[in-house]
Order: sequence, then structure tokens, then C-alpha cells
Amino acid sequence: MPNSFNEPHFVSQIDIVHTNTQQDSQSFRKAGQIHESLSELCILMREILATQDRQNELLEELITQTSRNQRRKALELALWKRSNPELSEFCRKAATKLERVQTDLLSTITEQIDSNFESMLESEYCLNEFVDRFGMKFVQINTLLQVLTQLGNAPDIQFNRSNSNTTKKAAANEK
Repeated sequence: MPNSFNEPHFVSQIDIVHTNTQQDSQSFRKAGQIHESLSELCILMREILATQDRQNELLEELITQTSRNQRRKALELALWKRSNPELSEFCRKAATKLERVQTDLLSTITEQIDSNFESMLESEYCLNEFVDRFGMKFVQINTLLQVLTQLGNAPDIQFNRSNSNTTKKAAANEK
């Protein structure tokens, strides 16, 4: 006689019970409803997948267009730098100096905000005076700095006779 605690059992017991036919028909209806729900879920999942595929296609087009524009801009800057090497160097030096001016202006702006914070909150006149005094000046310095930085730090390109015309044609085609 096998010890029931130490040796595995090779015999199992199965209970077979008759169920009510009404319960069977209800379970068949529930199974049908589940099947319909799963079918609807599959359709929705296919629609979501198709939408995601379309979004991926649009993102790929956007990336292609953006990188094409960036390459064209870099090429234009490089051609400009090649045509104006001295001016490019002057732009780089001017951008460095203008950065110091911008830093000084930012320091003045933050000091003004710190000292006049409450009056700017309470009085629209004080706020408008602050914006009139510093707003356009700050925007214009930022714009000038961006232009000078781009022109001064344009990438270098190397031309040889064989690819000079090809590169110029590529730049013209991308426009």
C-alpha cells in the first residue's frame, strides 16, 4: 500500500454532473455575446493599428522634410561662409561680444524685476513701463545674436572641381 504522503498519486477523481438545459442556453448566449464583443474589439484594434501606421508615415514625412530643410540651410550657410570668410569671422567675434551685452541686459532686467515686483503686480502702468523699457530691446538683441551666431559658426565645406557643380545643383533643387 503506497504511503499517500510520500508517493505520488496516479489516480484522480472526476465528478460528472448534469446541468440544467436553461443554464446551458444562457451560457451559449453569453458565449455568443463574448464572441461578438471580441469581434468588435478586434475591429477596433485594427482601426487603431491603421491609424498608428498612418501617424508613423506622417512622422516619417515630417522628419524627411525637416532634415532636408536643415541640410539645405547648413549648405547655404556653408556657401555663404566660403564666399565671405572674413565677414564670418567678424560675425563670430561680434556674437561673442553681444553675448556679454545680453548677459548684462539680463542682469539689469532681473534686478528691475526683483526691486519692482510688487509695484508691477499692483500697477499696470509699472508693468507696461518695464515692458516698454526692456521688451523690444531684449527681443532685438536675441534676434541679432542668433543671426550673428549662425553666420559666425557656419559649417565648413570642402569643394573640389568634381563635386562643386553637383553640390550647387543639389542646393538649387532643394529650394
